[in-house]
Amino acid sequence: MASINLESALAVGLGANLCSSYGPPESTLRWIVPRLALLLMDWGDADARDVRCSSFLMTQPIGGPPDQDAYCNAVLLLTRVQRPPSERAALELLKQLQQLEQSCGRNRQREQRWGPRSLDLDLLFWGELRLEHPQLVLPHPRMHLRNFVLEPLLQAMQGTHPPCW
Repeated sequence: MASINLESALAVGLGANLCSSYGPPESTLRWIVPRLALLLMDWGDADARDVRCSSFLMTQPIGGPPDQDAYCNAVLLLTRVQRPPSERAALELLKQLQQLEQSCGRNRQREQRWGPRSLDLDLLFWGELRLEHPQLVLPHPRMHLRNFVLEPLLQAMQGTHPPCW
């Protein structure tokens, strides 16, 4: 297993607990992972050897309405990003991630904070980039408090899970 230089890595958290047009949450993640991997490779000028995906993890929701279903979560890690980290590039990637969310039926204007969703894609970190922007904070401010992020992130970093795409 090759070591990862986190200074040039980028991680995206994936989650869903509502059905989308691609099926139940796990089916939605299975559908989106290869598309997200291709987007990240193209965007970050990387290749398939630079992409790692965790297994899918079922977790109980944190916050939001008390009666929502469990989430299916994963992390996709791009181990080498050629593009230099910047606010502009991070916001560009965020826009592309939100377009993928919309393709699975997510409507950010109509949903409740921490409520159910058909797809949630969170940019967790990009190397050592620190960003405090109204649309995006990097690294993700609650990442270290969430096992549903840390466990799959560790799997992806270790490269112990076979590719899920």
